[in-house]
Amino acid sequence: MVCEKDPLVQKVCELYEQISSLESLKPCKDVNMLFTQLVVTCMPPSPIDVTKLCKSIQDIRCKLIRLCGEAEGHLESHFSTILGSYDNPLHHLNIFPYYSNYLKLSQLEFNILTKHCSNLPTKVAFVGSGPLPLTSIVLASLHLTTTSFHNYDIDPSANSMALQLVSSDPDLSQRMFFHTSDIMDITNDLKDYDVVFLAALVGMDKETKVRVIDHVAEYMAPGALLMLRSAHGARAFLYPVVDPCDLRGFEVLSIFHPTDEVINSVVIARKIPITKQCSVEYPLAPTKLPNKCFDIEMFNPLNHVNLLEELDIEEQLS
Repeated sequence: MVCEKDPLVQKVCELYEQISSLESLKPCKDVNMLFTQLVVTCMPPSPIDVTKLCKSIQDIRCKLIRLCGEAEGHLESHFSTILGSYDNPLHHLNIFPYYSNYLKLSQLEFNILTKHCSNLPTKVAFVGSGPLPLTSIVLASLHLTTTSFHNYDIDPSANSMALQLVSSDPDLSQRMFFHTSDIMDITNDLKDYDVVFLAALVGMDKETKVRVIDHVAEYMAPGALLMLRSAHGARAFLYPVVDPCDLRGFEVLSIFHPTDEVINSVVIARKIPITKQCSVEYPLAPTKLPNKCFDIEMFNPLNHVNLLEELDIEEQLS
């Protein structure tokens, strides 16, 4: 069992104590410094398995993920407000400090998506889009240039800020839509989407994440794709982990773990037609991958982005 004596865990716990003592997580010198240290600590590839952490460290990890989510929300709101003050906000996206990461992650997700669908999607949902919906914006601008994007967020102020970013753009203003809704209240509309993206911080604990996945599994169209973000190794101190066994009602197609500055892993799964699901007793059981590994070089959008594929999916589903 991994516990306090591990140097990486010690460092993460020290940073948690400092972060949790801050009066506010809004962008400022101290907040930026501590979260930068946290990311730098957790970013290198690590063999650590967060499921084997002792309970006290598990509790700290859960609290830390929530703090990261809160800080990320403040950061996005801060920069969305700044961007919204420009006449053409989309011309200034590079002022966001992690914009280059979104470019790489969106390129990766697009490459993975096109590997698993014969036609580009015409209608996409992004759940948990937030005040700065960079994934939707980058995909719509650079990759899925005729696709309509329906962005869902529970926070009306986040949607208002996001809408301000695209309203002056003659193209995206016609293809990006914003819905203020809890995804758990969206039912039959989910059948309209070829692809549903689930943001990393939708469901910050395992139980909530699984409930959301089960809900979209119930209403998505058979054959539609679900793209999720997960985390691997020490990066799981920053974001929730999605395990293949969580994806009941889906065929898990692939899981990729970046090893560069892109923090999130990428998971893609296909909604299984009800007649093909495993049994009457377990109608939402996940389907195993047909094979355990394949060439991933074609998914490498940039030569310096190294990717590792999860090779033990079958064991996790057993």
